Amino acid sequence: WYHDNLTRHAAEALLLSNGQDGSYLLRKSNEREDLYSLSVRGKDSVKHFHVEHTGTSFIFGFNEFSSLKELVMHFANQPLIGSETGTLIVLKHPYPRQVEEPSIYESVRVHTAMQTGRTESDLVPNAPSLGTKEGYLVKQGRIVKNWKTRWFTLHRNELKYFKDQTATEPIRALDLTECSAVQFDYSQERVNCFCLVFPLRTYYLCAKTGIEADEWIKILRWKLSQIRKQLEERNATLSS
Repeated sequence: WYHDNLTRHAAEALLLSNGQDGSYLLRKSNEREDLYSLSVRGKDSVKHFHVEHTGTSFIFGFNEFSSLKELVMHFANQPLIGSETGTLIVLKHPYPRQVEEPSIYESVRVHTAMQTGRTESDLVPNAPSLGTKEGYLVKQGRIVKNWKTRWFTLHRNELKYFKDQTATEPIRALDLTECSAVQFDYSQERVNCFCLVFPLRTYYLCAKTGIEADEWIKILRWKLSQIRKQLEERNATLSS
């Protein structure tokens, strides 16, 4: 159940597609070399918990364990609290690494189909986190061309951005059905930038790393391709 280079969002997709309440896996954290993330499914969401490796032990919150097996045994009996939701989660079902992990979102469906024997079309209603992402990006202002850090969430066909992660109301919600293109942008003085092209405005965004920018571009392009595919299918149905 250790998945070396699995990203946070691919982990969510796999656990929600194939897992059940209490399914869990361990993966490397992107934040530091000595950090791991324990991803656990509880109800219809996936929570992520930091596990620090000191070299001789594993630190999880206020607890310290001599091995990962000891950590799992402990939380198989003592429930975790799912962050701000207060949901109690018990580690019940390790999610084994049985086949090659998906590196990009297009292959998450294929991976899931291999695991479950279902077809790709079966997975859409059963994998709500496929095509979701959240994180901080730096956004250029529309009138005053300054840059401000904003919390972005991608869900269904909407990309919302908030003042910060704690804000409950978005500053704006962008309808991706109106977006014509997503691409890397090299016109700015900043690095790791990309842009979203809408009829009335182009949004310029920058990620912390090139890998993160690439992840956003991949999932947004995948989202646009799904929107176009649905539109083509709808038009074909209407014309017939």
